[in-house]
Amino acid sequence: MECKTARELADDLREGRRDPLDLVAEVYDRIEAYGDDALFIRLTRPRAEAEARAARERLRAGLPASCLDGVPLAWKDLFDLKGTVTTAGSAVLRDAAPAAQDAALARAGMRAGLVSIGTVNMTEFAFSGIGINPHYGTPRNPCDPAVHRSPGGSSSGSGAVVAAGIVPLSIGTDTGGSVRIPAAFNGIVGYKTSTGHHPMAGVFPLSRSFDTLGPLARTVEDCVLADAVLRGLAAPEVAAADAAALDFVVPDAVMLDDLDPGVAQAFEASLARIEASGARLRRIALPELREVIEVGARFGPLGSAESLDIHAERIAGPDAARMDPRVVRRMRMGERMTAVDLIRLHDHRRRLIASAAERLGDAILLCPTTPGTAMPIAPLEADEEVFFHHNFRTLRNTSLGNFLDWCGLSIPNGRDGDGMPTGLLLNARHGRDRAVLAAGLALERTIRG
Repeated sequence: MECKTARELADDLREGRRDPLDLVAEVYDRIEAYGDDALFIRLTRPRAEAEARAARERLRAGLPASCLDGVPLAWKDLFDLKGTVTTAGSAVLRDAAPAAQDAALARAGMRAGLVSIGTVNMTEFAFSGIGINPHYGTPRNPCDPAVHRSPGGSSSGSGAVVAAGIVPLSIGTDTGGSVRIPAAFNGIVGYKTSTGHHPMAGVFPLSRSFDTLGPLARTVEDCVLADAVLRGLAAPEVAAADAAALDFVVPDAVMLDDLDPGVAQAFEASLARIEASGARLRRIALPELREVIEVGARFGPLGSAESLDIHAERIAGPDAARMDPRVVRRMRMGERMTAVDLIRLHDHRRRLIASAAERLGDAILLCPTTPGTAMPIAPLEADEEVFFHHNFRTLRNTSLGNFLDWCGLSIPNGRDGDGMPTGLLLNARHGRDRAVLAAGLALERTIRG
């Protein structure tokens, strides 16, 4: 199958140049030929063929369900698919009961005519930015055929399956960077929606305060189209912005610290191209970023506390020994927090969200998606402390956005000295999703260089 975008495939299907059932067969052939057993956790071929058959009938009748009718996609294995076990990347759920119904977003996908190929691998219980999974294997990053490098996490399979050209879309979740990091590491686009933008019903939770979801795709346009059809819209409500009307800011604190040379070079080059496009670009003070880190260090990690609430019985019982010890360790960080810590942490978060939103206004904040690029897996698996160092660093920029309740869009903006992709992250305050996507549509080619 050619590495076409979702829009290009949809055009082919609508014009009769491609058949949905033939396309499904090509996808499964490509999965087999790709040969990475760690990529998918479950394939749902009978469902995919039934959905493709229904799409064929609608398209032949000239009655497409949406502008992406018949386009194949994969789901992170946090989304319930009826009749399929949702493992959340964990061995302890391998033999759980199959889902009784689709997640709300999967139902929306079916209504839009999207064809569900299967569920892709992920970090166990979505708790890492690196993507290692000791139970189902760690997907290879397609950008380096010679060295097994991190695919990013926790939506590791979602990033790899799109970058490998197997499907044009995958739906992931993002609690601390889990859509944006795999997008950056694999050289594709990842869109983290604002909290509440899409329903989370039927999605296995990690942290209810931070959990969001979004598409990973080859282009910003595909993210816009996927977002629209999953919201039941007849057509996208986002168009490219006028570059001259865009207002970008670059923060003075935290997000530009400790960057790999290739990341720093790609970032500065992107800023120069954006300024040359006519957009406004300002450097601003944003003390809230440093304060988020200080508050977390003082009171504890909110994500750990909320994940511990979900997994308390598991962590206290024999299942803990069957889980990734790196995941268990992060969850148990919540055990040190008191009820007072949690209340004060939420109070500080509300204050910092409001303060940062007021300071940003309608501007879009630019930063590198990650301070470094995809690193080799072997050293991370061999030494837990090396893993935690890289995990914390990888999550730094993106997790600040989760704490401050921002939406974000990661766009590829270069390569480092090893040829690994870098990403530029567009951030905006909660609810400014349309503005972020419109800016991405306007400047994607500029950002990519």
